Amino acid sequence: MRAMAAANDRPGSLRSDRSFYCATLGCRVNQYETESLAGRLVADGWRQSSQPEQARVIIVNTCTVTSRASMQSRQELRRLIRINPHALVVAVGCYAQTEPEALRALDGIDLVVGNSDKHRVASMVADCVDSSADWPAAQVRPVASNLPFQPFPPQICGNRSRPFLKIQDGCNQFCAYCIVPRARGRSRSMPPDDVLQHVAQFVRKGRSEVVLTGIHLGCYGMDLTPPHSLEALLAQIDRMQPALRVRLSSIEPHELTPAIIEQIAHSRLFCRHFHVPLQSGDDDILQRMRRPYRAALFKQRTQLIRRLMPDAAIGADIIVGFPGETEAAFERTLSLVKDAPLTYLHVFPFSPRQGTPAAKMRRRTPVPECKARCRRLRDLGKFKKQAFYRRFVGRELEIVVERERDRRHGLLKGVSDNYLPVLLKGPDGLKNHRVRVLIDRIDGYHNLWASVLAD
Repeated sequence: MRAMAAANDRPGSLRSDRSFYCATLGCRVNQYETESLAGRLVADGWRQSSQPEQARVIIVNTCTVTSRASMQSRQELRRLIRINPHALVVAVGCYAQTEPEALRALDGIDLVVGNSDKHRVASMVADCVDSSADWPAAQVRPVASNLPFQPFPPQICGNRSRPFLKIQDGCNQFCAYCIVPRARGRSRSMPPDDVLQHVAQFVRKGRSEVVLTGIHLGCYGMDLTPPHSLEALLAQIDRMQPALRVRLSSIEPHELTPAIIEQIAHSRLFCRHFHVPLQSGDDDILQRMRRPYRAALFKQRTQLIRRLMPDAAIGADIIVGFPGETEAAFERTLSLVKDAPLTYLHVFPFSPRQGTPAAKMRRRTPVPECKARCRRLRDLGKFKKQAFYRRFVGRELEIVVERERDRRHGLLKGVSDNYLPVLLKGPDGLKNHRVRVLIDRIDGYHNLWASVLAD
């Protein structure tokens, strides 16, 4: 690891060039935190660069949810150091929290910051740049059990058309395969008044959608005094009637209560989109995973969504090849996916993560068999997605037009409330706005092509 004092001796002094580049690995919460961190740096007078080779500071928000994610975090750091060996390189986030020594050992990393201090990265970088003294090589403290929720200021919200808002952090569930509770600590929540303040800020900034996200979203409010709940928060937001639409990120099956489903079904504010982690359709495997629900509950909740909201998008995560997964267990998962009203899948082969109980479990699925099972599930997911998309050809939808154009076609791209990707011709003035479109056709890349409808 390089000495921090050397930073001031590099070509183009860091003091005179306050430019930075951010890279993010992992989940939506990480994306929110990176964007908020970047927003804070910009508010402090820094310039964000889209080219890492032109930045004086490189910040990588790491992921460690699987061993593969940890490896990808190391690879991204090495790649950026090769591209720009003179930059001050900062590794932050979950991998930095759980394995700081592995990052300290990488040549070229100047600062390692865990999740307890992630919200201070902007000030740390500024202090590092402005000081001629050496900076400590690591800022990694255990995530305390009583650590409060650490929000970014509501005026710091990034540039997304559909920004994320982290309203909950940490997890109390301790699934057998998951390192996240160790990386992020216990569940903690943003107070409801602060959530409403952030939503109002998004409206003032002209955003058309906000995505409420968290590590364990269904636990929202349980840690607050007095306790609150996600259902109560959604009711508060609904009464507020902000001039944008509201989307929920991933929520566990047992926490996606009938009351929440009905609340979303009867509101014009919330998006008809649910991402519900399944992980396995076999009850024995769910028990080995330490998942607190059974397959029948997942099926019941998704069927209720479909009954109340026929056009809702319903996605699921599935882990294939968890230790002990027999062919019969996999077939039960496949059968559940066939029968449930799912519209898309995220399929992952089991990746043992050191430090979790699952890493020590025996009866591993052979790699070729795991790949074959993944392929079968992904093929089924593609079939369900295409069937769902085809239902909307010839129909009208409202979409939020994204800030960036589609790279392949140069067209505007947008997302409907039920999570359909839409391509359309139009001027840049449509970006960040909600527009009505007519779906003309579907292409082989699962894109829906549309025409803008006159007001």
